[in-house]
Amino acid sequence: MRLLVVVDVQNDFITGALHNDEAIRKLPNVCKYIEEWNGDIVFTRDTHFDNYLETLEGKNLNVPHCLDHSWGWEIASDAIEALNRSRDTKYYVDYIDKNTFGAKQWKDFYLEKYDEIVIIGYCTDICVISNAMLIKAFVPNTPIKVVEECCAGVTPDRHENALKAMQCCHIEVI
Repeated sequence: MRLLVVVDVQNDFITGALHNDEAIRKLPNVCKYIEEWNGDIVFTRDTHFDNYLETLEGKNLNVPHCLDHSWGWEIASDAIEALNRSRDTKYYVDYIDKNTFGAKQWKDFYLEKYDEIVIIGYCTDICVISNAMLIKAFVPNTPIKVVEECCAGVTPDRHENALKAMQCCHIEVI
């Protein structure tokens, strides 16, 4: 069994509050990967609330984004359309709403059932690396891969640094 983790492919990380030209450029790659995927899929959604600016993250990044159930919080429509074009109903699709960089909910998933876990999404240097490291901690003997052309960092340099850091922890970059 295979699992695709689609990290924070949300409007605010593409064209919204935290507009990112690299995320825009790589969105077609993300959509193609989702459409061609043969296995389970979990989408994570960065999720914040009205008190965002009062949180530690909000004090460090004072740009409200991904506010619960807002347009910016939603998964990009192109990604949802790719999912809908590809769906084989024998596979499982789920969503994790997380208010941290890495989803604490991974502890509740039966990750051991997967022979391979592939991760794509945004931002490589924040939420992608955080989720990859958490998943690696829960299933250290499961191959975990990150698809470079389906990820975008806050900057290209930070993207590359995050990929190198994940490789040091035996996460394969493809």
